[in-house]
Amino acid sequence: MATENIKLMGMGNPLLDISSDVPQEILDKYDVKLNNAILAEDKHLPLYQELVASYSPQYIAGGATQNSIRVAQWMLSGTAPKSTAFMGCVGKDEFGAQLEKCASEEDGVLVHYMKDDEAPTGTCAVLVKDGERSLIANLAAANNFKPSHLETQLAKDIYNAASVYYIAGFFLTVSVESLKIIADHAVEKNKTFCLNLSAPFIIDFFADQVATAMPYTDFVFANESEAETYAKKHDLGSDLKEVALKVAAMPKTNSNRPRTVVFTQGSESTIVACDGQVYEFAVDPLEKEKLVDTNGAGDAFVGGFLSVLIQGNESYEIEKAVKAGHWAAREIIQRSGCTFPKECAYKA
Repeated sequence: MATENIKLMGMGNPLLDISSDVPQEILDKYDVKLNNAILAEDKHLPLYQELVASYSPQYIAGGATQNSIRVAQWMLSGTAPKSTAFMGCVGKDEFGAQLEKCASEEDGVLVHYMKDDEAPTGTCAVLVKDGERSLIANLAAANNFKPSHLETQLAKDIYNAASVYYIAGFFLTVSVESLKIIADHAVEKNKTFCLNLSAPFIIDFFADQVATAMPYTDFVFANESEAETYAKKHDLGSDLKEVALKVAAMPKTNSNRPRTVVFTQGSESTIVACDGQVYEFAVDPLEKEKLVDTNGAGDAFVGGFLSVLIQGNESYEIEKAVKAGHWAAREIIQRSGCTFPKECAYKA
């Protein structure tokens, strides 16, 4: 497969989203909250079958990192086709084949999945109520990604060609060793490494893994609840602008460029800190009746942001990247799941 045009590589947990509108009693029954993401426990496992049996779900290609890469490729479809790639682990089953078809044939991402002989493809229950969502991920095969996959020739071709790498914090529960291989390569070759903190539980319960990844980061993404959780855990205060500045100033493995920290806050202004400066960028309000589903909004923001970042220093400006991120997120929340029209209408 041709990899010479690859500029952006993602590595993460490919999941098939099983998305349904549900009543409050389902959230209560399974003890889950809106605007949150968790890993499935035994008590959650009957939920997936209940959604299929009673709530007419949609099946949508998902997984946070894969979503961001799909959106980035969509944003680049007119100017840089086939410039993104994604790696993760799926099962040898129908769901895995469906994921690959969606990401590669439909969205134009070069997908190089590790395929597990025994575990099924991972799924994520997306419970939607009043436009808000709760995510319960059953990683299954996604949990079995191994560093050995990065030794395959295609994987080497992909990460050698790429100049920007993006990994969501969810992958820290799977293979820190794989993350370090890519992050060390980024440092050695002076390439750009990006991490998303992804969810409060990652920060709270996988603190050592987060601490391993953070020094490698050139860009850190988080939403307001993740930023608040990280600040509380590390005694950084409650003013998110100050928190962003402090995270940006933390020790860094590659000293050739400053760290940029990006905190999204839903419909509130996005905060960006870099090089001792902090900026705020307003979000254009969306009429409530147009809001369909916030699932994928954060992933879409990152995809839009990365679509500008990978165009290099001549094109990248913080304001341009945030503008693209806001536009992508706004498009995605007007649809169900992380889906988008075939044609991208964005104008920089």
